[in-house]
Amino acid sequence: MEHTIAAISTPIGHGGIGIIRISGENALSIADSVFESVSGKKITEMRGYTASLGKISDNGEHIDEAVVLVFRAPHSYTGEDVVEISCHGGIYITKKILRAVLGKGAKPAEPGEFTKRAFLNGKMGLTEAESVMDIISAVGDQSARAALSVMEGNLRKRIDKVREILIDIAAHLSAWADYPEEEIPDVDEGALNEKLEIVKAELNFLINSYDAGKVIREGMDTVIVGRPNVGKSTLMNLLSGFDRSIVTDIPGTTRDIVEETIMLGDIPLRLSDTAGIHSTDDPVESIGVKRAKDRLSSAGLIFAVFDASMPLSEEDMELLDLLKNAPAVAIVNKTDLESRIDSNLIKNKIKHTVFISAKTGMGAEELKREVGEIVGTSNLDPSQGILATERQFGAAQAALRSVEESLAAIKAGITLDAVTVLIEDSINSLLELTGERVTEAVVDKVFSHFCVGK
Repeated sequence: MEHTIAAISTPIGHGGIGIIRISGENALSIADSVFESVSGKKITEMRGYTASLGKISDNGEHIDEAVVLVFRAPHSYTGEDVVEISCHGGIYITKKILRAVLGKGAKPAEPGEFTKRAFLNGKMGLTEAESVMDIISAVGDQSARAALSVMEGNLRKRIDKVREILIDIAAHLSAWADYPEEEIPDVDEGALNEKLEIVKAELNFLINSYDAGKVIREGMDTVIVGRPNVGKSTLMNLLSGFDRSIVTDIPGTTRDIVEETIMLGDIPLRLSDTAGIHSTDDPVESIGVKRAKDRLSSAGLIFAVFDASMPLSEEDMELLDLLKNAPAVAIVNKTDLESRIDSNLIKNKIKHTVFISAKTGMGAEELKREVGEIVGTSNLDPSQGILATERQFGAAQAALRSVEESLAAIKAGITLDAVTVLIEDSINSLLELTGERVTEAVVDKVFSHFCVGK
């Protein structure tokens, strides 16, 4: 029997309301031991999905007024009896009520233990459970939609369709091999290849969309580079929405890296404004220039800024050479001034080029579109259900490898018994992805990343 657990489920801090959640076989009786309703009705007498107003006390000491919500097994989040105590928000009161509940026999919940119990009790699959933290940490509309789609089972439905095709293939191959005396249709290698290609295409689609999904959830390390006085800091301020970097007409004002997390449309960018790249004898400036160049090799995205009102300089040409094959957007700035730059040369060097005025904001929408093209979010439909974790990504890759090996085995004329084994390996990988066949160690690792109270 699992012990009854309790935790604070709202953020620790000052607020209008705080919630203490209790789950387990003794949740109702433990809650009764600290709660007295104004009606005199016991929590153990309450029906599921009902509420009661009363006061919380501990050993005769009145702590707070509260509303208690009752959810009876199996119709609760965890599948167990659950009580939620809604009290006045605040660090002191919520912790004091939690201590009272723990003093009556509940155990402190581990990180993610409520959702873990929901998974173990069959209330949700592992992919749906993993999406819970993505919903909590969503930073934009697309990341929220992606997490909600997975929580609603859309990813699982896609995986189930793929798995059903593989199960159908494996069943036919096994029956054909094991019962030769029965009138089982011969294996049509052409039809077999066709079905495996369908599975391969779907798994490839899921795997290829993973990086774009990761961007909308976690963001992208982005560095702004360029020679001094091309408008890097003005661009930083435009994207940040406030004066984050110092802007002057004096070249070299920014000497170190200035960082800010911003939203470019629905894409979170961890933005870094760097010192202007140029030759200098100033030891402080030299350090800043070196740091800027170092960031080029580690950044997931680069905003290379050029001054439209000036011809390309040696520093500009050096930067263009450094950005060969890099994930970069060339930003031709100061388009509100007379143009003197060779923009065709920049376009020939960098595929994604936009023209903006960081001072007026003109061209910002075009920049959003180009970034979406580079990171792969422009054609991403989060509502379809996309892979959300490295664990899911690894399982999908393993399933794809087995399918590709199956296709290669058929082409090479290898016995269909070997093909059956490979297809079964792919099925097992998909079962691991959905959590239907997963080790206890993997389950523990998944929920260890959750917050306490969820």
